[in-house]
Amino acid sequence: MTTTTKPNHIGRKIARIRELRGMKQEALAHELGISQQSVSHIEQSETLDDVKLEEVAKVLGVTKEGIKNFSEEAMVNYFNNFNDTSEGTFNNHCTFNPIDKVVELYERLVQAEKDKVTYLEELLKKN
Repeated sequence: MTTTTKPNHIGRKIARIRELRGMKQEALAHELGISQQSVSHIEQSETLDDVKLEEVAKVLGVTKEGIKNFSEEAMVNYFNNFNDTSEGTFNNHCTFNPIDKVVELYERLVQAEKDKVTYLEELLKKN
């Protein structure tokens, strides 16, 4: 029994990262100063020279190592674990006490009302 390894198809990785960024081939081509057909050719290529890979990576906002090491499976696992906790809820832990914030807001509102009363009393004294 033999197992074949999946080739490290740089073009497919570039295409997938571009799609995840919500970028069309035309937009990538414009940023690179090449034609849309050239971008299509790049995305069909298994390999790409380092200079061109660096240019593409810069436009996509990633490093060339990020493209080389890109794995959709790893990305999915990362995002599945990013927000999940053991209870199956989102990780929404406050870094402050919400009650303290409500009290702080209430005190500021009370002070603003006191300032208004003082201002109005001064106006009445002048008249």
